[in-house]
Amino acid sequence: MKVSTSPIRAAQAAALAAAALTACSPAGDDATPSTADPAILAQVDAVFGDYASPTGPGCSLGVIQDGRLVHATGYGTANLDHGIPNGPATIFRIGSVSKQFTAAAIALLAVRGDLDLDAPVQRYIAEFPDYPDPPTVRHLVHHTSGVRDYIVLMSLAGNRSEDFFTNQEVLDAINRQRELNFAPGDDYLYSNSGYFLLGEIVARISGSSLREFARANFFEPLGMPQTHFHDDHNEIVPGRAIGYAPTGDGFQINVTTLDMVGDGGIFTSVEEWLAWDRNLGDGTVGGDAWVELMHTRGVLNSGDTIPYAFGIAHGEHRGLATVGHGGAWVGYRAGMSRYPETGHSFVALCNRSQIDPMALIASTAEIYLADRMEPPVESAESGAPDEAADEDDASQDAPSRDIPDRTRYAGSFYSPELNTTYRILEGGGTGLTLQAGRLDPAALLAASDGVLTSERGLTFRFSALAGGRYQALMVDAGRVRNLRFTRVEG
Repeated sequence: MKVSTSPIRAAQAAALAAAALTACSPAGDDATPSTADPAILAQVDAVFGDYASPTGPGCSLGVIQDGRLVHATGYGTANLDHGIPNGPATIFRIGSVSKQFTAAAIALLAVRGDLDLDAPVQRYIAEFPDYPDPPTVRHLVHHTSGVRDYIVLMSLAGNRSEDFFTNQEVLDAINRQRELNFAPGDDYLYSNSGYFLLGEIVARISGSSLREFARANFFEPLGMPQTHFHDDHNEIVPGRAIGYAPTGDGFQINVTTLDMVGDGGIFTSVEEWLAWDRNLGDGTVGGDAWVELMHTRGVLNSGDTIPYAFGIAHGEHRGLATVGHGGAWVGYRAGMSRYPETGHSFVALCNRSQIDPMALIASTAEIYLADRMEPPVESAESGAPDEAADEDDASQDAPSRDIPDRTRYAGSFYSPELNTTYRILEGGGTGLTLQAGRLDPAALLAASDGVLTSERGLTFRFSALAGGRYQALMVDAGRVRNLRFTRVEG
């Protein structure tokens, strides 16, 4: 393959070469010893060694110290069709790492006095359900609202991962809900709905899309021209890494056709991340009040403080305080972690599913900060929130017992909150199968009397036995609790 025949590859290669020179040579009087230390760079390369092959997708890595990108490089390939390598300028989708940008917009509006964090969501989204105990904007920010996760809702409604649905359909699904997972402020439960709604609030207050607000207020002032909320999946993005998932004998493309942003959707590069990392520390945009608000943790009704702040989570890694977040969506994985006490930050953007970027940057941090860390223990906290991934991760081990007295369960059950009918049919290996929308039939398994589970990790709690048949059921699915169904004919 001739590199000169591909302008994109040439640009990537040039950026990679420039970054390598930056990473491996002194940059003036403030250059750090680690910048040019071959031993350190070799250790870092070993951490990412499994993802460095040119025949597979991998990651781009950035190491920041005191506001300078002291090491930036790429591993593996951004585009397997054309053999384009990953590098510091490669553009990646970063999943839930995007949440801090949505929270940043909300914080900026709050600091300016254009938004009240403690106002009910319904003040800004009039059609939002009128709950007796209404969640506030602040509840959405800290994942303490109880609002059910839309990604799980759309799956429960029978949509497959490859199906298309619109922003309005998502908003309608959220607004159809008549119950929260819990009373606002009583608990912490990660919810992509919360950040989707925050993006909608930004748009309604500012009169521009979340993408345009972020561009005008953050990305242009900070010099991040390629970074954006990707709200049109058909848009061409020069230098973009394609997302991939492993198969038995290689990889397949794994991207999305969905246009939701707020909970995710940021496209950025390691090179441009540097400006954002600086802003999290110095508040070039937003000022000191904005920086403080971004790092303010949520507080439950009990008075307990949670690690989650404004799209970033406080943590600890071998005695050092961290602030970080991870993200996962289709074939992309991303992670960022800042070590405020040392002035270091680490970011890894990847285009292969089944990579754990938070673990990779934790290992990288241990190379750079070994002399400042406590001795390792069996499990180290990396500073990522428990539910950093966007995709539903509520699967669980299920019993495999056959279901007795199957006629009690069989039939059709309707949920007005999903606008979906579940059909429970007799037959299959364990005696009952579930049919929901476009999803493949799923076997149901007995957990206890009146309680079934599915191979997808759902729990079905049946009630109101009449005429030998259950008349109602409730579904629990991780980030969605107590979803009600009623028996119907047909």
